[in-house]
Amino acid sequence: MPIVQVPETVRMVPASEATQGVANDAAFLYAVQNRRIGRYSRATGQRVGSWEGDPALYIHINSCQVMGGELVCAMSNYPNTPMTSSVEWFDARTMRHVRSHSFGPGLGSLTWIDWHGGSWWACFANYDGEGGEAPRDHRSTVLVRMDSRFVRQEAWLFPQDVLERFGHFSSSGGRWGADGRLYVTGHDRMELYVLALPEAGGRLVHLDTLPLPTNGQAFDWDVLHPDHIWTIDRRRAAMVESVIARDGANGG
Repeated sequence: MPIVQVPETVRMVPASEATQGVANDAAFLYAVQNRRIGRYSRATGQRVGSWEGDPALYIHINSCQVMGGELVCAMSNYPNTPMTSSVEWFDARTMRHVRSHSFGPGLGSLTWIDWHGGSWWACFANYDGEGGEAPRDHRSTVLVRMDSRFVRQEAWLFPQDVLERFGHFSSSGGRWGADGRLYVTGHDRMELYVLALPEAGGRLVHLDTLPLPTNGQAFDWDVLHPDHIWTIDRRRAAMVESVIARDGANGG
C-alpha cells in the first residue's frame, strides 16, 4: 500500500469562532462561525477584532477569503428551505459589513466562492435530509462559473467518487491553486480533493486525494507560504496551519 504522508502541523491558533472556516492575509487570521467572524493577529494569535450579525439576516456564513482588503464570504440560510444564498463583503480592517449580492433560491446553498482567471467560481451545495430540497440530494451539488457581475457562464457536477466521500453532506471548502487545479474539502473527512475541469461533458475530474490534519470545512491557502494551508479544528475551536503535500505550489 502507498505510504500516506501526514501533513506537518506548524501551529494551532485558538479561536472560538472557528466552526465553519478560516481566511488569512499578511497580518491577520479570520475565524468564521455562522454569524460571527473573529480577527486575530497572525504574529501573536490574539483576537484584535470581531463582527457579529443579526441572526435574522446572517444565518449561515460558510466561508470567507480576503480580496483587496475585503472579506468575501459565502452565506446560505441552511438548514432552512427553500435554500437561498448570497455573497457578503466586509471591510477586513474595520470588520464592518459593506455590501451584499443575493443569488436567491434555485441552485442550492452557497458554501464557498473563489475568484480565479477572471471569473467567480461558486459551489452550491445540496443535501440529503435536513437542509435539502427533494428530489435533489448531495449528488446535485454544482460548481458554477460566473462573470464579474455574477452572470452564470458554465456549470459542472462533482465526480461520483468524491460525492460518495461527501456522504450525506457536500463540499464545505474550495480554492483554486496556482497549479491550475481545483482543491475542495467535504464536511467531515480529513481529505483534500484535487479536481480539474473535464475535456468534455459536465462533470469535474478527480485527480488526487491529499490528507489533511483536520476534518473538512472551509480552508485557505496561506498568503505568506505557498506550501502551507489553513484549516479549522472544530473540536478544539482552533485555526490550524499545516504543510500540505502536493505537486507544485498553490496560491490565490
